[in-house]
Amino acid sequence: MELLHRTEGLLGELIGFPTVSADSNLDLIGWASNYLKGLGAVCDISLDESGHKANLFATFGPEGDGGLVLSGHSDVVPVADQDWSSDPFVMKAREGRLFGRGACDMKGFIACVLALAPRIAQWRLTRPVHIVLTYDEEVGCFGARALVEELRDRGLRPATAILGEPTMMRVIDGHKGCYEYTTRITGCAGHGSAPDLGVNAAVCATRYAARLMELETDLRQRAPQGSPFSPPWTTLNIGRIHSGHAHNVIPDHAEIDWEMRPVQRSDADHVLAQIDRFADSLLPAMRAIHPEATITREVIGEVAGLEPVPGNAIAGIVSALTGSNGTDVVSFGTEAGLFQSLGMDCVVCGPGSIEQAHKPDEYVSRDQLAACLSMLQGLEKHLS
Repeated sequence: MELLHRTEGLLGELIGFPTVSADSNLDLIGWASNYLKGLGAVCDISLDESGHKANLFATFGPEGDGGLVLSGHSDVVPVADQDWSSDPFVMKAREGRLFGRGACDMKGFIACVLALAPRIAQWRLTRPVHIVLTYDEEVGCFGARALVEELRDRGLRPATAILGEPTMMRVIDGHKGCYEYTTRITGCAGHGSAPDLGVNAAVCATRYAARLMELETDLRQRAPQGSPFSPPWTTLNIGRIHSGHAHNVIPDHAEIDWEMRPVQRSDADHVLAQIDRFADSLLPAMRAIHPEATITREVIGEVAGLEPVPGNAIAGIVSALTGSNGTDVVSFGTEAGLFQSLGMDCVVCGPGSIEQAHKPDEYVSRDQLAACLSMLQGLEKHLS
Protein backbone atom coordinates (compact mmCIF):
# COMPACT_ATOMS: atom_id res chain seq x y z
CA MET A 1 0.00 0.00 0.00
CA GLU A 2 2.90 2.36 0.72
CA LEU A 3 4.19 1.97 -2.85
CA LEU A 4 0.72 2.56 -4.29
CA HIS A 5 0.31 5.65 -2.11
CA ARG A 6 3.66 6.99 -3.36
CA THR A 7 2.57 6.29 -6.94
CA GLU A 8 -0.66 8.23 -6.44
CA GLY A 9 1.27 11.20 -5.09
CA LEU A 10 3.68 11.16 -8.01
CA LEU A 11 0.81 10.89 -10.46
CA GLY A 12 -0.71 14.01 -8.95
CA GLU A 13 2.61 15.81 -9.46
CA LEU A 14 2.85 14.64 -13.08
CA ILE A 15 -0.72 15.62 -13.95
CA GLY A 16 0.01 19.06 -12.49
CA PHE A 17 2.47 19.70 -15.32
CA PRO A 18 0.27 20.83 -18.28
CA THR A 19 2.46 19.16 -20.90
CA VAL A 20 0.13 19.55 -23.88
CA SER A 21 2.15 18.77 -27.01
CA ALA A 22 1.92 22.37 -28.23
CA ASP A 23 3.67 23.56 -25.07
CA SER A 24 7.01 22.94 -23.36
CA ASN A 25 7.66 19.86 -21.24
CA LEU A 26 10.85 21.21 -19.68
CA ASP A 27 9.41 21.73 -16.19
CA LEU A 28 8.33 18.09 -15.98
CA ILE A 29 11.61 16.81 -17.40
CA GLY A 30 13.64 18.94 -14.99
CA TRP A 31 11.56 17.77 -12.04
CA ALA A 32 11.86 14.09 -13.01
CA SER A 33 15.58 14.43 -13.64
CA ASN A 34 16.21 15.98 -10.22
CA TYR A 35 14.14 13.25 -8.58
CA LEU A 36 16.07 10.45 -10.31
CA LYS A 37 19.47 12.09 -9.80
CA GLY A 38 18.67 12.20 -6.09
CA LEU A 39 18.34 8.42 -6.20
CA GLY A 40 21.69 7.98 -7.94
CA ALA A 41 20.65 7.75 -11.58
CA VAL A 42 22.83 9.15 -14.34
CA CYS A 43 20.54 11.53 -16.22
CA ASP A 44 20.91 12.86 -19.75
CA ILE A 45 18.54 15.59 -20.99
CA SER A 46 18.41 16.12 -24.76
CA LEU A 47 16.75 19.28 -26.10
CA ASP A 48 14.98 19.58 -29.42
CA GLU A 49 15.97 22.27 -31.94
CA SER A 50 13.58 24.81 -30.40
CA GLY A 51 15.03 24.34 -26.94
CA HIS A 52 11.50 24.06 -25.51
CA LYS A 53 11.14 20.26 -25.53
CA ALA A 54 13.39 17.55 -24.13
CA ASN A 55 13.85 13.82 -23.68
CA LEU A 56 15.13 12.34 -20.43
CA PHE A 57 17.35 9.25 -20.49
CA ALA A 58 18.12 8.15 -16.92
CA THR A 59 20.22 5.08 -16.09
CA PHE A 60 20.58 2.89 -13.03
CA GLY A 61 23.20 0.15 -12.91
CA PRO A 62 26.22 -0.54 -15.09
CA GLU A 63 26.90 1.36 -18.30
CA GLY A 64 26.92 -0.31 -21.69
CA ASP A 65 24.70 -2.37 -23.93
CA GLY A 66 21.91 -4.67 -22.84
CA GLY A 67 19.42 -4.09 -20.10
CA LEU A 68 15.91 -2.71 -20.09
CA VAL A 69 14.20 0.52 -21.12
CA LEU A 70 11.07 1.63 -19.26
CA SER A 71 9.59 4.30 -21.49
CA GLY A 72 6.72 6.76 -21.40
CA HIS A 73 5.87 9.91 -23.32
CA SER A 74 5.55 13.09 -21.28
CA ASP A 75 3.16 14.97 -23.57
CA VAL A 76 -0.64 14.91 -23.42
CA VAL A 77 -3.41 15.89 -25.82
CA PRO A 78 -5.26 19.22 -25.44
CA VAL A 79 -8.26 19.76 -23.19
CA ALA A 80 -9.73 22.68 -25.16
CA ASP A 81 -13.47 22.37 -25.89
CA GLN A 82 -13.76 19.28 -23.68
CA ASP A 83 -16.36 19.16 -20.90
CA TRP A 84 -14.37 18.21 -17.79
CA SER A 85 -16.09 17.93 -14.44
CA SER A 86 -12.97 19.28 -12.68
CA ASP A 87 -9.67 20.98 -13.50
CA PRO A 88 -7.92 18.51 -15.86
CA PHE A 89 -4.51 19.45 -14.48
CA VAL A 90 -5.41 18.85 -10.84
CA MET A 91 -5.76 15.16 -10.01
CA LYS A 92 -9.03 14.14 -8.39
CA ALA A 93 -9.76 10.77 -6.74
CA ARG A 94 -13.24 9.30 -6.87
CA GLU A 95 -14.43 5.72 -6.30
CA GLY A 96 -11.01 4.12 -6.83
CA ARG A 97 -10.27 6.19 -9.94
CA LEU A 98 -7.71 8.95 -10.39
CA PHE A 99 -8.81 11.64 -12.84
CA GLY A 100 -6.71 14.11 -14.83
CA ARG A 101 -5.30 14.73 -18.27
CA GLY A 102 -2.70 12.07 -18.93
CA ALA A 103 -3.82 9.88 -16.03
CA CYS A 104 -3.79 6.79 -18.24
CA ASP A 105 -2.05 8.18 -21.34
CA MET A 106 0.49 7.78 -19.99
CA LYS A 107 1.47 9.42 -16.75
CA GLY A 108 0.04 6.52 -14.76
CA PHE A 109 2.83 4.26 -16.02
CA ILE A 110 5.44 6.96 -15.51
CA ALA A 111 4.26 7.42 -11.91
CA CYS A 112 4.61 3.68 -11.30
CA VAL A 113 8.15 3.66 -12.66
CA LEU A 114 9.16 6.72 -10.62
CA ALA A 115 7.59 5.26 -7.49
CA LEU A 116 9.63 2.09 -7.95
CA ALA A 117 12.84 3.97 -8.75
CA PRO A 118 14.11 4.03 -5.13
CA ARG A 119 13.91 0.23 -5.13
CA ILE A 120 15.51 -0.05 -8.57
CA ALA A 121 18.39 2.00 -7.21
CA GLN A 122 18.92 -0.73 -4.57
CA TRP A 123 18.70 -3.70 -6.92
CA ARG A 124 21.95 -5.58 -7.56
CA LEU A 125 21.79 -4.80 -11.27
CA THR A 126 23.97 -6.77 -13.65
CA ARG A 127 22.45 -4.92 -16.59
CA PRO A 128 21.30 -1.30 -16.83
CA VAL A 129 17.76 -0.07 -16.33
CA HIS A 130 16.98 3.04 -18.36
CA ILE A 131 14.01 5.25 -17.52
CA VAL A 132 13.02 7.20 -20.59
CA LEU A 133 10.62 10.13 -20.92
CA THR A 134 10.03 11.47 -24.43
CA TYR A 135 8.36 14.52 -25.94
CA ASP A 136 5.77 14.94 -28.72
CA GLU A 137 4.54 11.36 -29.03
CA GLU A 138 1.01 12.59 -29.62
CA VAL A 139 1.97 14.65 -32.67
CA GLY A 140 4.40 12.34 -34.44
CA CYS A 141 6.73 10.57 -31.97
CA PHE A 142 9.34 13.24 -32.60
CA GLY A 143 11.05 12.80 -29.24
CA ALA A 144 11.43 9.03 -29.59
CA ARG A 145 12.74 9.45 -33.13
CA ALA A 146 15.41 11.85 -31.89
CA LEU A 147 16.29 9.56 -28.99
CA VAL A 148 16.64 6.49 -31.19
CA GLU A 149 18.97 8.38 -33.53
CA GLU A 150 21.00 9.57 -30.55
CA LEU A 151 21.34 6.03 -29.20
CA ARG A 152 22.32 4.83 -32.67
CA ASP A 153 24.99 7.55 -32.92
CA ARG A 154 26.30 6.64 -29.45
CA GLY A 155 26.40 2.97 -30.36
CA LEU A 156 24.30 2.17 -27.29
CA ARG A 157 21.99 -0.84 -27.66
CA PRO A 158 19.59 -1.64 -24.85
CA ALA A 159 18.24 -5.16 -25.23
CA THR A 160 14.58 -4.79 -24.29
CA ALA A 161 11.89 -2.17 -23.73
CA ILE A 162 8.53 -1.89 -22.02
CA LEU A 163 6.39 0.99 -23.20
CA GLY A 164 3.62 1.68 -20.74
CA GLU A 165 0.79 2.84 -23.00
CA PRO A 166 -2.63 2.00 -21.54
CA THR A 167 -3.42 -1.63 -22.40
CA MET A 168 -5.24 -2.71 -19.20
CA MET A 169 -1.95 -4.56 -18.53
CA ARG A 170 -2.43 -6.75 -21.59
CA VAL A 171 0.89 -7.66 -23.20
CA ILE A 172 1.04 -6.19 -26.71
CA ASP A 173 3.80 -7.29 -29.08
CA GLY A 174 2.43 -5.84 -32.32
CA HIS A 175 0.64 -2.79 -33.66
CA LYS A 176 0.09 -1.01 -36.93
CA GLY A 177 2.19 1.91 -38.09
CA CYS A 178 0.85 5.46 -38.10
CA TYR A 179 1.67 7.67 -41.08
CA GLU A 180 0.24 11.21 -41.12
CA TYR A 181 0.29 13.71 -43.98
CA THR A 182 -1.03 17.12 -44.99
CA THR A 183 -1.54 17.70 -48.70
CA ARG A 184 -1.67 21.35 -49.76
CA ILE A 185 -3.14 22.47 -53.07
CA THR A 186 -2.51 25.92 -54.55
CA GLY A 187 -4.82 27.03 -57.35
CA CYS A 188 -5.98 30.35 -58.76
CA ALA A 189 -8.77 32.47 -57.27
CA GLY A 190 -11.55 33.99 -59.33
CA HIS A 191 -15.23 34.77 -59.52
CA GLY A 192 -17.55 31.80 -59.20
CA SER A 193 -19.37 32.81 -62.38
CA ALA A 194 -16.26 32.09 -64.47
CA PRO A 195 -14.89 28.77 -63.19
CA ASP A 196 -12.81 28.16 -66.34
CA LEU A 197 -10.67 31.20 -65.56
CA GLY A 198 -9.53 29.93 -62.18
CA VAL A 199 -8.06 26.77 -60.69
CA ASN A 200 -10.44 25.52 -58.03
CA ALA A 201 -8.33 24.09 -55.20
CA ALA A 202 -11.43 22.70 -53.48
CA VAL A 203 -12.37 20.66 -56.55
CA CYS A 204 -8.81 19.32 -56.79
CA ALA A 205 -8.92 18.43 -53.09
CA THR A 206 -12.18 16.57 -53.60
CA ARG A 207 -10.68 14.53 -56.42
CA TYR A 208 -7.57 13.84 -54.34
CA ALA A 209 -9.69 12.68 -51.41
CA ALA A 210 -11.80 10.47 -53.66
CA ARG A 211 -8.63 8.80 -54.96
CA LEU A 212 -7.52 8.13 -51.40
CA MET A 213 -10.82 6.41 -50.70
CA GLU A 214 -10.41 4.27 -53.83
CA LEU A 215 -7.02 3.23 -52.50
CA GLU A 216 -8.60 2.43 -49.13
CA THR A 217 -10.83 -0.05 -50.92
CA ASP A 218 -7.80 -1.57 -52.67
CA LEU A 219 -6.05 -2.04 -49.34
CA ARG A 220 -8.76 -4.39 -48.12
CA GLN A 221 -7.69 -6.80 -50.84
CA ARG A 222 -4.05 -6.58 -49.77
CA ALA A 223 -4.58 -7.79 -46.18
CA PRO A 224 -1.91 -10.37 -45.37
CA GLN A 225 -3.23 -13.86 -44.83
CA GLY A 226 -3.56 -14.50 -41.12
CA SER A 227 -3.19 -10.81 -40.22
CA PRO A 228 -3.80 -10.53 -36.46
CA PHE A 229 -5.06 -6.95 -36.61
CA SER A 230 -8.63 -5.67 -36.47
CA PRO A 231 -9.36 -4.70 -39.15
CA PRO A 232 -6.75 -6.93 -40.81
CA TRP A 233 -5.93 -4.48 -43.61
CA THR A 234 -4.15 -1.15 -43.79
CA THR A 235 -6.63 1.66 -43.15
CA LEU A 236 -6.86 5.18 -44.57
CA ASN A 237 -8.63 8.12 -42.93
CA ILE A 238 -9.28 11.69 -44.06
CA GLY A 239 -9.36 13.80 -40.92
CA ARG A 240 -9.82 17.31 -42.28
CA ILE A 241 -10.45 19.14 -45.56
CA HIS A 242 -10.27 22.93 -45.51
CA SER A 243 -10.83 25.29 -48.43
CA GLY A 244 -12.67 28.37 -49.58
CA HIS A 245 -14.13 31.59 -48.22
CA ALA A 246 -17.51 32.19 -49.87
CA HIS A 247 -20.14 30.69 -52.16
CA ASN A 248 -19.15 32.78 -55.17
CA VAL A 249 -15.33 32.72 -54.90
CA ILE A 250 -13.12 30.15 -56.58
CA PRO A 251 -10.85 28.93 -53.73
CA ASP A 252 -7.14 29.18 -54.46
CA HIS A 253 -6.00 27.02 -51.55
CA ALA A 254 -6.99 23.71 -49.96
CA GLU A 255 -5.56 21.43 -47.30
CA ILE A 256 -6.24 17.76 -46.63
CA ASP A 257 -5.10 16.11 -43.40
CA TRP A 258 -5.00 12.34 -43.79
CA GLU A 259 -3.41 9.28 -42.31
CA MET A 260 -2.91 5.57 -42.85
CA ARG A 261 -2.25 2.71 -40.45
CA PRO A 262 -0.18 0.18 -42.41
CA VAL A 263 0.02 -3.46 -41.44
CA GLN A 264 3.03 -3.81 -43.75
CA ARG A 265 5.48 -1.33 -45.26
CA SER A 266 4.60 -2.41 -48.81
CA ASP A 267 1.07 -1.05 -48.33
CA ALA A 268 2.44 2.37 -47.39
CA ASP A 269 4.75 2.34 -50.40
CA HIS A 270 1.81 1.42 -52.63
CA VAL A 271 -0.43 4.21 -51.33
CA LEU A 272 2.24 6.90 -51.55
CA ALA A 273 3.28 5.92 -55.07
CA GLN A 274 -0.34 5.87 -56.27
CA ILE A 275 -1.46 9.12 -54.67
CA ASP A 276 1.65 10.99 -55.78
CA ARG A 277 1.14 9.71 -59.31
CA PHE A 278 -2.47 10.89 -59.18
CA ALA A 279 -1.39 14.33 -57.96
CA ASP A 280 1.05 14.58 -60.85
CA SER A 281 -1.79 13.73 -63.26
CA LEU A 282 -3.84 16.69 -62.00
CA LEU A 283 -1.11 19.28 -62.40
CA PRO A 284 -0.95 19.71 -66.22
CA ALA A 285 -4.57 20.90 -66.46
CA MET A 286 -4.12 23.13 -63.42
CA ARG A 287 -0.92 24.70 -64.76
CA ALA A 288 -2.39 25.25 -68.20
CA ILE A 289 -4.49 27.95 -66.50
CA HIS A 290 -2.16 28.92 -63.68
CA PRO A 291 1.53 27.92 -64.12
CA GLU A 292 2.22 28.35 -60.38
CA ALA A 293 -0.38 25.75 -59.32
CA THR A 294 1.03 23.13 -56.94
CA ILE A 295 0.15 19.98 -55.03
CA THR A 296 2.52 19.17 -52.19
CA ARG A 297 2.38 16.37 -49.64
CA GLU A 298 3.99 17.13 -46.28
CA VAL A 299 5.04 14.31 -43.97
CA ILE A 300 3.71 15.09 -40.50
CA GLY A 301 4.91 11.82 -39.02
CA GLU A 302 5.78 8.32 -40.17
CA VAL A 303 5.84 6.03 -37.15
CA ALA A 304 6.79 2.44 -37.81
CA GLY A 305 4.59 -0.37 -36.60
CA LEU A 306 5.66 -2.90 -33.99
CA GLU A 307 6.17 -6.22 -35.70
CA PRO A 308 5.44 -9.39 -33.71
CA VAL A 309 8.59 -11.50 -33.73
CA PRO A 310 9.21 -15.02 -32.43
CA GLY A 311 11.42 -15.35 -29.39
CA ASN A 312 10.62 -11.89 -28.03
CA ALA A 313 12.39 -12.15 -24.65
CA ILE A 314 10.63 -9.30 -22.87
CA ALA A 315 7.23 -10.48 -24.10
CA GLY A 316 7.79 -13.80 -22.38
CA ILE A 317 8.95 -12.17 -19.15
CA VAL A 318 6.09 -9.65 -18.94
CA SER A 319 3.53 -12.30 -19.87
CA ALA A 320 4.75 -14.45 -16.98
CA LEU A 321 4.72 -11.52 -14.56
CA THR A 322 1.20 -10.44 -15.49
CA GLY A 323 -0.20 -13.95 -15.68
CA SER A 324 -1.10 -13.44 -19.30
CA ASN A 325 -1.84 -16.44 -21.50
CA GLY A 326 -0.05 -14.82 -24.40
CA THR A 327 0.41 -11.62 -26.33
CA ASP A 328 -1.97 -9.55 -28.40
CA VAL A 329 -1.91 -6.80 -31.03
CA VAL A 330 -3.63 -3.41 -31.23
CA SER A 331 -4.46 -0.98 -34.02
CA PHE A 332 -3.26 2.21 -32.29
CA GLY A 333 0.33 3.31 -32.68
CA THR A 334 3.13 3.77 -30.14
CA GLU A 335 6.84 4.53 -30.06
CA ALA A 336 7.68 0.82 -29.79
CA GLY A 337 8.43 0.35 -33.48
CA LEU A 338 11.13 3.01 -33.24
CA PHE A 339 12.84 1.17 -30.39
CA GLN A 340 12.44 -2.10 -32.29
CA SER A 341 14.38 -0.52 -35.19
CA LEU A 342 17.45 -0.61 -32.90
CA GLY A 343 17.13 -4.38 -32.65
CA MET A 344 15.43 -4.34 -29.26
CA ASP A 345 12.73 -6.74 -28.09
CA CYS A 346 9.72 -4.58 -27.19
CA VAL A 347 6.29 -4.87 -25.65
CA VAL A 348 3.57 -2.38 -24.88
CA CYS A 349 2.00 -2.94 -21.47
CA GLY A 350 0.62 -0.35 -19.10
CA PRO A 351 -2.18 0.60 -16.71
CA GLY A 352 -5.51 2.00 -17.81
CA SER A 353 -7.61 1.68 -20.92
CA ILE A 354 -7.06 3.31 -24.31
CA GLU A 355 -10.83 3.91 -24.23
CA GLN A 356 -10.20 6.62 -21.62
CA ALA A 357 -7.34 8.30 -23.47
CA HIS A 358 -7.92 11.72 -25.04
CA LYS A 359 -11.40 12.04 -23.48
CA PRO A 360 -12.73 14.43 -20.84
CA ASP A 361 -12.49 13.05 -17.31
CA GLU A 362 -9.65 10.73 -18.33
CA TYR A 363 -8.77 8.38 -15.49
CA VAL A 364 -6.75 5.39 -14.34
CA SER A 365 -7.90 3.07 -11.58
CA ARG A 366 -5.90 2.27 -8.47
CA ASP A 367 -6.30 -1.43 -9.28
CA GLN A 368 -4.54 -0.91 -12.60
CA LEU A 369 -1.70 1.00 -10.95
CA ALA A 370 -1.32 -1.79 -8.42
CA ALA A 371 -1.14 -4.38 -11.21
CA CYS A 372 1.51 -2.35 -12.99
CA LEU A 373 3.59 -2.00 -9.82
CA SER A 374 3.41 -5.75 -9.28
CA MET A 375 4.71 -6.40 -12.80
CA LEU A 376 7.53 -3.88 -12.45
CA GLN A 377 8.64 -5.28 -9.09
CA GLY A 378 8.83 -8.75 -10.64
CA LEU A 379 11.48 -7.55 -13.08
CA GLU A 380 14.11 -7.50 -10.31
CA LYS A 381 14.95 -11.19 -10.57
CA HIS A 382 15.56 -10.85 -14.31
CA LEU A 383 17.90 -7.86 -13.94
CA SER A 384 19.84 -8.65 -10.76
